[in-house]
Amino acid sequence: MMHSEHGRPVKSSIRLCLPAEQLLSAMSGRQSHTVRRRVLSVPLFLKEDAALKTQYYTSSSLDGFLATEDDSLEWLFPLGDISQTSYPSFIERVGAIAMGSSTYEWILRNAATVAEQTGTAWPYTQPTWVFTSRKLPTIEGADVTFANGDVRAAYFQMLAAANGKNVWIMGGGGLAAQFHDAGLLDEITVQIGSATLGSGKPLFPRRLLSPGLALISATRFGSGFAELTYNVMKDSH
Repeated sequence: MMHSEHGRPVKSSIRLCLPAEQLLSAMSGRQSHTVRRRVLSVPLFLKEDAALKTQYYTSSSLDGFLATEDDSLEWLFPLGDISQTSYPSFIERVGAIAMGSSTYEWILRNAATVAEQTGTAWPYTQPTWVFTSRKLPTIEGADVTFANGDVRAAYFQMLAAANGKNVWIMGGGGLAAQFHDAGLLDEITVQIGSATLGSGKPLFPRRLLSPGLALISATRFGSGFAELTYNVMKDSH
């Protein structure tokens, strides 16, 4: 779902995304050249607020697809007004965004549609990390970092940029699954649209059984959406 945020204009910038260990070493004056492949614990000075969450907040068809096979999101627009959902209060608490290359490229290809729906071709004031293995064009006014590889390498930077607010994993499902695999995903909110696609890009391509998910709320928004929010249960071992 394309989400609108009306805020101050943000000067376009592109930052180099450093691995997490390099970032922390730089803070302490040391050099590091390796990235350990393990679940990272978040330093308290970056995540002091216990309420800070890393959230996968998205929309899905009833049969579990985010987008069509060609990455189109236009099926969502007739289903309801985003301002009448939880989105306005959600986005107020977001300090940084992560999105995959397919989502970013859809925004690039559909700038006119995005502007029509949200008032601007780039409707986010928050710093955004785009995970891609390819060189992609920039969007005027977008505060974007292009990142590649393990999501843990960018996570500390995202927390620091969020400045005490939540981190939004916009999607797609594969990127959200990578954050889950790294032990970094806290919550999943899905607005289930009153539509089926038959096929397309999956909501979350992982099997979560034990530990799995705990439903914490269910809300109806008109006839177009039912919103479900889950805590991601984490193994204590």
